[in-house]
Parts: sequence; C-alpha cells; structure tokens
Amino acid sequence: MITVLRMGHRQKRDERLSTHVGLAARALGADEIIYSGEEDRGLIESVNAVAQRWGGKFSARYDGNWKGIIKKYKKKKFCIVHLTMYGISLKKKIGKIKKNKKILVIVGSEKVPPEVYQLADFNLAVTNQPHSEVAALAIFLHEYFKGKELDKKFPKAKIRIVPQGRGKKVLEK
Repeated sequence: MITVLRMGHRQKRDERLSTHVGLAARALGADEIIYSGEEDRGLIESVNAVAQRWGGKFSARYDGNWKGIIKKYKKKKFCIVHLTMYGISLKKKIGKIKKNKKILVIVGSEKVPPEVYQLADFNLAVTNQPHSEVAALAIFLHEYFKGKELDKKFPKAKIRIVPQGRGKKVLEK
C-alpha cells in the first residue's frame, strides 16, 4: 500500500503540477493520493475521473490536516518517506524502504515545515539539485517497484491504449 501526501497545494499556483503528481502516482503504482493545503474539489474530481476511466484501484481525496495524516499513518505502521532535495540519496536507503509494504510518500509544494523532516522515517533525495516533485515521485516509485510498474495492468479500464510504433490506437468500452 503506497499513499502519496501532496502537501501545501495552492489552487491558483499548483493546479497543473498537483494534477500531475496525482497522475504520476496512479500510473506508477501508488494506491491513493491525499491533497493537503487549499481545498480544491475540481482537482480531486479530475484525478478520480481519470482513475475511473483508465482503470485500477486509485483514489484521490483532500485532508487539510497534514500533521494529523502523518501521525495517523505512523500509528498504522506506515514507513514515512519525505522526498526532498535536502535528503539522503535514494540509492543509499531504497533497500531498507523496500522491506516496508505500507508507505506514506510526502511531496511538498510550498516550503515544507521543519516538523515534516522530524516526523519522516526517511528524508530522501533523488538528487540534491532543484527538481520537480513529479520527477522525484516518479523516480522513487520506479526504484521501489524495480521497474515492474511500467507493465502494470489497470483492471476495469474504460479506455486503453494499444501501443504503436507510429500513430495512435485507443480502445474505448
């Protein structure tokens, strides 16, 4: 079970990027995303609509209490992983993290409060250079699943792409 916590969503500034965090989380193997920050029902509906059309068991929801979410998941024995460019190299810790079947992955938006660094079991960096939280999440999930997420099947899909060398082929139910 992998849950992604998108902290600090700001409607006007982060709408597109927060949507992409949700889409990448779903496509690359996470089970759910929780948005924190400003409530944005359109964002939640949009990500859930994609999951409904494209299949799989993925959901998006809002909870404004990021600290409560982290503490709740800690009590449920989730490994808390905070993705930050200030963290320790993902390569050095991914083996330890893979031993956990329940993970809460935290990605920020605006400046992340120092308390997040204290609550996390791991503060990880995919690189110590400025980068996108979508890229960090994608690389984390890729490393966690050892590339197997690239062949993931999405049951009950209403839309499916048939891979082509050229052109597009989309099947709709």
